[in-house]
Amino acid sequence: MQMKIDRFVLAIIGTIILSYFFPQWGSTSSSVPLDTIGSIGVSLIFFFYGLKLSPNKIKDGLKNWKLHVLVQTATFLLFPLLVLLFKPFIMSEEGINLWLAFLFLAALPSTVSSSVVMVSIAKGNIPAAIFNASISGLIGIAITPLWLDLFIPQSSGDFNLGEIYIKLIIEILLPVILGMALQRFGQKLANTYHRQLTLFDKSVILLIIYKSFSRSFEDRIFEDISIADLLLIGLFILLLFFAVYHIIGYASKALSFSIEDRITAQFCGTKKSLVHGTVFSAILFPPTFPIGLILLPIMLYHAMQILIISVLASKLGQR
Repeated sequence: MQMKIDRFVLAIIGTIILSYFFPQWGSTSSSVPLDTIGSIGVSLIFFFYGLKLSPNKIKDGLKNWKLHVLVQTATFLLFPLLVLLFKPFIMSEEGINLWLAFLFLAALPSTVSSSVVMVSIAKGNIPAAIFNASISGLIGIAITPLWLDLFIPQSSGDFNLGEIYIKLIIEILLPVILGMALQRFGQKLANTYHRQLTLFDKSVILLIIYKSFSRSFEDRIFEDISIADLLLIGLFILLLFFAVYHIIGYASKALSFSIEDRITAQFCGTKKSLVHGTVFSAILFPPTFPIGLILLPIMLYHAMQILIISVLASKLGQR
């Protein structure tokens, strides 16, 4: 089977290289208002998400509740608990920041588009995949900040859960609700220009990645991270992915799921959203945090999940 390299992964790598050689545009002292542009872009992403989110599909999807409970439990409970197991072994300040980056990855919601596409290729339960991937982003608005509130050092004084929720409501939840309210007028248009909107989403994510890494390179955050450290991070990501994948598989068998439901549970329950990761990182973490370092595990996980799930989907689709 011929493997294709995801173009978005290549675009992320290119953006990081660009931020290394030309960090001045994303610098805090830059005259280019990237923070404002990014905030507006994020709100538009979720407005268009609301336009495409079907309330009828969400209502119909509630019927297969055991599958949905398993997926959301894996996404928001199993992932963080597995990462928590390693906390007693972390001693240094750099280690704590990297562990927080893994906890952030673990607490993120599932991704929508790639989950549905991969479930389709593997001949799984597509309606259930659409429901779980869609509802996951909304649950994440409430759950992800709660996990981080437990462990971000309160001494920084910058983490205010109330203010964070207000910002999430204004920048994310309200645009989603507005989009859903305007579906009657804009849903057909959003579906017609689906590819262009996907390109817009990815462009906003690349902008946030560029800004975050520019500032991290400017502050020399990555000077202490070696190739060996990157390989170790990659190994932990693989272990995390396959641990969750197999635990969901055992739970699916215990619940007597059909193979279609098991595929959906494993594919949706192991995915993490880079879109939410880049958006949430700018809102949830204080300005003093190294956001580039925080985003490193989710970007590596994004690339690995696409590669691994693509191979698994192709094999399962041949049955």
